[in-house]
Amino acid sequence: MSGAPDKLAALERILGECPPLLIAYSGGVDSAFLLAVAHRTLGAGMTAVIADSPSLPRAALADAVALARGIGAGLEVVRTAELDNPEYVSNPPNRCYFCKAELFASMERIAAERGFRTLAYGENADDARQVRPGVRAAVEFAVRAPLKEAGLTKAEIRLHSRALGLPTADAPAQPCLSSRVPHGTPVTVEALALIERAEAFVRELGFRVFRVRHLIEPGGAGLPSARVLVEPSELARLQAMAAEVERGLSRLGYGAVHLDPEGYRAAG
Repeated sequence: MSGAPDKLAALERILGECPPLLIAYSGGVDSAFLLAVAHRTLGAGMTAVIADSPSLPRAALADAVALARGIGAGLEVVRTAELDNPEYVSNPPNRCYFCKAELFASMERIAAERGFRTLAYGENADDARQVRPGVRAAVEFAVRAPLKEAGLTKAEIRLHSRALGLPTADAPAQPCLSSRVPHGTPVTVEALALIERAEAFVRELGFRVFRVRHLIEPGGAGLPSARVLVEPSELARLQAMAAEVERGLSRLGYGAVHLDPEGYRAAG
């Protein structure tokens, strides 16, 4: 990655234009790296905001807060209310737009009250190749994407994160819990809580990259079904533990448990 150092310098120049800067932070690979570089570049000239909602697992929130504190960056936890929005709850293909718009609206209010000059978030240069409804919200709220502006790809961000000693350097992608619910199936607090418990159980079994999809079966008796996906290298172990996985998820509240034979392939 011969251009990576130049891109890091470009990122630092871009951030130098931004203070006082308010960053949307999730604790994931991209936003953690942006936070670390922004803090190193701007010090007290930046603050991060993390959205606290039922779609964010409690363990993930705690890890994100601990990481920001370890970096030494200012962080505010803001309750967001996307689940009060019927358009989000109905779970359309552009659901992420409503989530990002809710977060950016909160950040815009904070910026107006406290004089932040720039809003930013962790979109990277690879994200432009994918359909990301949240980008529309970023444009509407004039939120900058310094990583994308600097041309930093996911692989380069992981490389630099490793150099900085960030624990997120090799972390798997972890989109919000609502992504486990198929589009068109309503997102509810109860469904998100069940998914969170189910994924915590699967994690306790030692699986690292996985998803528990939350399915409402047509004509079902009322209980949702779970479809468990693990990365292909762990499929054999999942099959060997099938009975334990099925019992555990059934105890949590799933009426049926399916183990996906194709496995899960994470992007980025």
